[in-house]
Amino acid sequence: MQQTRKISIRQRKHQEQNAECPSEGTLFVDRLRIRHKEAVVRGAQVNLGQSHARRNRHVCAGVHTRHLGNLMHRWIKHDDQLADLLERQPASVCMDTEFMRTNTFLPKLALIQIGIGEESALVDPLANLDLAPLSRFLADESRTSVMHSCKEDLEALATRLPDALGTLFDTQIAAAFAGLGPGLGYQRLVHDLTGIELPKTETRSDWLQRPLTSQQLDYAAQDVAHLETLRAELTRRLEQRGYLAWLTEDCARLLEQADHRDADPEPQTAFRGAATWPPERQAILRRIARWRDASARALDRPRSWILDDSTIMDLAARPPARSEELFARTKGQRALRGPQRAELLSLLHAPIEANDLEFEPIPPATTPQQRRLLSSLKSVANDIAEKLDLPASLLCSRRHLDALMTRSHWPASLEGWRRPLLHDPLMERLQG
Repeated sequence: MQQTRKISIRQRKHQEQNAECPSEGTLFVDRLRIRHKEAVVRGAQVNLGQSHARRNRHVCAGVHTRHLGNLMHRWIKHDDQLADLLERQPASVCMDTEFMRTNTFLPKLALIQIGIGEESALVDPLANLDLAPLSRFLADESRTSVMHSCKEDLEALATRLPDALGTLFDTQIAAAFAGLGPGLGYQRLVHDLTGIELPKTETRSDWLQRPLTSQQLDYAAQDVAHLETLRAELTRRLEQRGYLAWLTEDCARLLEQADHRDADPEPQTAFRGAATWPPERQAILRRIARWRDASARALDRPRSWILDDSTIMDLAARPPARSEELFARTKGQRALRGPQRAELLSLLHAPIEANDLEFEPIPPATTPQQRRLLSSLKSVANDIAEKLDLPASLLCSRRHLDALMTRSHWPASLEGWRRPLLHDPLMERLQG
C-alpha cells in the first residue's frame, strides 16, 4: 500500500506576499533518499502526490525510501540575498548550473545552484542581480568548487561571471581516477556511492521559464545536495590509490581551457573530405569556416544556422559568381541574411594572399598502414591504463593518439603526469 507523506513548508518572515517563484525566500523541504532494500521491506512505499507540474509534491511511487530531514532551499534574486549567502567563507562550495542552448551560439545561463553545507541556494541569473560578488567569491583559489561533469557548466558560467573559478574538483573525473568507470552520470554516481536514487524527470525542462515549478526547484537543489558527500568519499579513495595529485592537475587544466575559449584558428582540419583539395581551395575553405565562427558569435546563433558544413564545402569548391546564385544555394540557412551574404560573397572572391596559405593542411584519410599503427599505439596505451587500473580514455584518448600519429610531435594534452608514463613507450612504437 502506498502512503502519502506531507511536505511541510515554512516561509521566511520577510517573504513577499505575492511571490514570483514558488521557492521565494527559504523553503525547508522534507528530503527523500531512495535506496534499494532486500526482499524484506521495512519502510512503506510512498507516493508524494501526482506528477503535476504546478504542485508542491514529488513523485516517488513504487520505491523504498528513508527520511533525510530538512534541507534548505533559498531562492536568490536580489543583491542583498546574494550578499547574505556569500558572507559565509566555506573551504568548498558545491555548484551546478541549468542552461539552454537551442537557438544561440552561447549557452543561456538559466540557474546557478550553490550548495554550502546543508543549504542549497538557487541563484536566478535572469533577475536584475549583480553576479560580480559571486564571481569573486568563486575565484578565490583557497575555495574549491565541487562540480560534476562541468565542462559545459563552465562555458555557461563564463557568459555571466567575469572571473574563472579558483580551484575545481570534478566528481566525474574523480570517479574515473577512483576506478568507478569513465563518464559516469551524476545520478549513477550518487547511487553507486550512497545508495540514493535521484529523479530524472526534469532533464528536458524549460529552465528559462519563470516561475519554475516545484519539481524543477527540487531537481535543481538535488544536483548540489550530494556533491560534498561524493567529494569526501572520492578524495578518500584517490588518496588510497595515489591519484589525487593527478586529479588536481586535470581539473586545473580544465579550468585553463575554459578560460581560453578562443575560436579555432584551423577549423578546416575538421573537413576531412577536402584533404585532397589544392592549398588555394583549402585556404578558401578555411576562410569561410573562420568567418562562419565569427558571424555565429556576433549574431549569437548556432554555427549551422549561418552555414552548415555541407554548404561550406559546396561554396568553397564552387564559389558562386553572383549574389543571386549565392542566395539560391544558401536560402535554407536560417540565420543568413542579406548583410551576411554580401560579406560571404566578398570573401569567396577575395584574392588568395601569401599569408592565406600559411595554415595547417587538412589531414588525409588514414591509410591501412596508419590504421594498423594507430591500433598498435592504442594497444600500448591500453596496457598502461590496465596496469594503473584507470580507464584508457582517461589516460590517452584516441584523439590524442591520432594527433600524435599524424603530426609526429607530442601533443600538449599529454603533458603533465601522462608524459612520464606514455612518452617513451608510444614514441618507441611510433618510430619503430
